[in-house]
Amino acid sequence: MRIYTFDNTLDGLLTAVYDAFALRQQPEELIGEGGQIPLFCDDVHNVKTATDKAERVWAGLESRLSKEAIRMISVSWLSELQELNTPLFRYICKVFKEPKNAPSIERNFSDPDIITVTNIARRVMHEQLRMKQFIRFQKAKDGTYLGVVSPDHNVLPLITDHFSDRFGDQPWLIYDAKRKYGYYYDRTEVVHVTFEKESTLPFNLANGKLDEQTLSDDDQLFQELWRTYFKSICIKERMNPKKQRSDMPRSYWKYMTEKQ
Repeated sequence: MRIYTFDNTLDGLLTAVYDAFALRQQPEELIGEGGQIPLFCDDVHNVKTATDKAERVWAGLESRLSKEAIRMISVSWLSELQELNTPLFRYICKVFKEPKNAPSIERNFSDPDIITVTNIARRVMHEQLRMKQFIRFQKAKDGTYLGVVSPDHNVLPLITDHFSDRFGDQPWLIYDAKRKYGYYYDRTEVVHVTFEKESTLPFNLANGKLDEQTLSDDDQLFQELWRTYFKSICIKERMNPKKQRSDMPRSYWKYMTEKQ
């Protein structure tokens, strides 16, 4: 049984594709660093990530697949799911095994690898849509708006354009508490930000709330008004907790003003 291992990066996965063709091998599985290698595996190839190899593979994909298929591959990778590694690896290998002038395999949904990658990408896209709906901003005293989230998938790169377009005249910071990074918009450009220590965060990581010294005075009032409004429009006789959890997953509640 032949296994490839890699460093859990997209460049690493693309390098694994390059190695598979260079070595004329087809591994049964591609396992990320820290993953469990099967007990009776007698052939393990440790892929050493090489940017130049990854770029060659990616350029090859762009020449063979549509922009939509390339986007689906990119989006699926943001899922961060270990179960994606082998299907995505095999999908890309299949692209290069087809003659360059042959019809693209990207819509062959009878292929289990293609359908797996496509379905995972759709799950990521579904969550990025929910993030746009459920992010709640707080206004700091300096005028910056803060939104804290903790999505299942790494969707922040997919939603920044939406907020820079919609709130182009306001500075904001959207922070992923699970992955410990965020994006800051200064009315001109969106930049990637991290904090060296959690103690330097201007908000409570557990609930995403700004402390009283940082929260603007008017925002405290607006939050209370929003909670009051949310309660007032709820009709007790029509409450459907199951439907509510389906539309608004419980994992999002801790960062939502109306649920605090």
